[in-house]
Amino acid sequence: MNITSASICAAADELKGFVGFNTKTGQHLVRFSEDSFGLDVLESSITPACEFVWVQVEGDLMSLNRDCLQLLLDQNIDDRLNLTPALHVYMRRRDLAEIHAERRVQKKTCSGDCQNGTCKNGHGAHENAERLPTTTLL
Repeated sequence: MNITSASICAAADELKGFVGFNTKTGQHLVRFSEDSFGLDVLESSITPACEFVWVQVEGDLMSLNRDCLQLLLDQNIDDRLNLTPALHVYMRRRDLAEIHAERRVQKKTCSGDCQNGTCKNGHGAHENAERLPTTTLL
């Protein structure tokens, strides 16, 4: 299998779950629903895992942070988090610099086809649209 920086970035964007910081224990927790965090986790600290592993360097420039990825690897639930072989290779190759990429947010409409006015959820065009990141390697 040929693993490239682009495939590693794509794998990072496909991570599942949420990470929140527990103020009482001083540790990050991984959950699979935003609602499953306790009162000791501030709502502002809850981040999708696919965003948690990216650390802003400057502007849209971000780094795929190995420390954040290691926190996910330490959970030993690769399948649930969707930790793929590409991310494992990235973690093993400590001789290579961290990946830096430009990340932008793009619009994604509801799965109910809001754009065509046939949304099953009753949304109008682009109403309640979700914003998803895109990653471009530098």
